[in-house]
Amino acid sequence: MGSFKGHALPGTLFLLVGMWHIWSSVVRYASNPKTFRVRVWNPVPCFDGRLRYLELYVIAIGAFLDMCIELLYSTHLKFFVDGVLNPSHMNDFEHSGMLFMFFIFSVVSLLSEKTRFLPLPEGTLCLISATAFSAEYLLFYFHSTTHKGLEGYYHLLLVFIVGLCILSTVVGALLPTSFPVDLCCGIAITLQGIWFYQTAFVLYGPMMPDGCRLKDNNVSCHSIESAVRGEMLANVQLFLEVLGILVAVVVSYGFAASRYGNSDLKSMQTIQDGLVQH
Repeated sequence: MGSFKGHALPGTLFLLVGMWHIWSSVVRYASNPKTFRVRVWNPVPCFDGRLRYLELYVIAIGAFLDMCIELLYSTHLKFFVDGVLNPSHMNDFEHSGMLFMFFIFSVVSLLSEKTRFLPLPEGTLCLISATAFSAEYLLFYFHSTTHKGLEGYYHLLLVFIVGLCILSTVVGALLPTSFPVDLCCGIAITLQGIWFYQTAFVLYGPMMPDGCRLKDNNVSCHSIESAVRGEMLANVQLFLEVLGILVAVVVSYGFAASRYGNSDLKSMQTIQDGLVQH
């Protein structure tokens, strides 16, 4: 079982990175579609480039702080009991491992971009990012904390979203000029962040479905009907979140095209309009 803060903190990290990825993707494509390339991270152009690596620093610092909370604070430094890993905090150890993978990704990316000791192509960084997402996928799929009932259903949907992150990142390495793939990656990361928040508010906050409750650190429903109603509500929530993200993407693209679009983008749209008319 987790907690509200335990879901809100990583949710904030994924949400910020995902939204920045979406915006950067549409701006880069609108600015020059012919030179568009998939990027696993996007530089921040503000303040004469002094914030260029802000995204990587956010991932590194956020993952490190969350890892310290899981490994040091949540376990109360009781790592071993009778010579073995403390079974009461296996989920904290697993979360720490997942966060450590994202920390590694950010550090490797910084070394690749800022130094000459580890020059890696963008495709390789995509695969390293996919490895971090794969660790997250395996964590939630083979969790030591057995997720059952409504809690299990929310985490099952989370596993599907993480799988989409893996797929889009791997395809990004294989199709380095695909705008839809790069945009899909940003959408998947954003959706993961929102779903972390959704899980926090439903399982540990004020949005618990009628007939279900959190007691003794477990979510239980009074009847099968209540559990089914809660799962159907989760489906509706996920649908609305996907719809909201798609609307936000369309609005962002329209704004980016009007402000940063060049003649190449407009000519491509004119050709497409002509093909549709014929």
